[in-house]
Amino acid sequence: MSSDLAEAKSSAQTEPLDSAKRRQILGGAREAFLARGFEGASMGEIARKAGVSKGTLYVYFGSKEALFTAVVMCNVAATIARFGPHAPSGATIEERLESLGVTILRWVLVSDTVGLMRVGIAEAPRFPDLASSIHKMARERGAEAVARLLGEVAQSGELGALPSFAPERLAATARLFRDLVVLPLVMRALFGEKLETLHAEIRPHVARSVAFFLAACRQGI
Repeated sequence: MSSDLAEAKSSAQTEPLDSAKRRQILGGAREAFLARGFEGASMGEIARKAGVSKGTLYVYFGSKEALFTAVVMCNVAATIARFGPHAPSGATIEERLESLGVTILRWVLVSDTVGLMRVGIAEAPRFPDLASSIHKMARERGAEAVARLLGEVAQSGELGALPSFAPERLAATARLFRDLVVLPLVMRALFGEKLETLHAEIRPHVARSVAFFLAACRQGI
């Protein structure tokens, strides 16, 4: 083993998960995957874009699958981290839920996030296990964040008394909110509609979807 590679391996074993070197590699990999897709981006190209040797790349990530998973989950984590300080605003339940829906869509409907989703979908037939595991992790992390925010909104108004917002049903209610409020515009983005057009539709779409969501919750669905 060369001295440079030995040094890289030692560094990788002792560095925190959010080290500058890992971020550097993930940034190069993100750029390569968005430009060329999973299959088209070689580890050599990723190493060049990241400004590291190919050997160093493999020290930090043992395979391209592991690297792509890390890129996607880093993007998911960055988006979810923004939920932490977010407090939905508004004088009514409707306004607070609309604030939540608008904020989520503005965070999700950005070119890199949509681009990574497309890469994962495009490679699903050839790498079904990889696509399935990434989708599962991203879905679970997103659902947890939405459920937490919905729970906070429910505590401040009438929703807290509804069966749909009971602790044991909150996860299912969060999935309903996601399916009604978030997914329709995300699906249109994945099929190629311009993000500028979709952003112009966010507020009216969310208002309609939240009204339907609340009607369903009040009916006990």
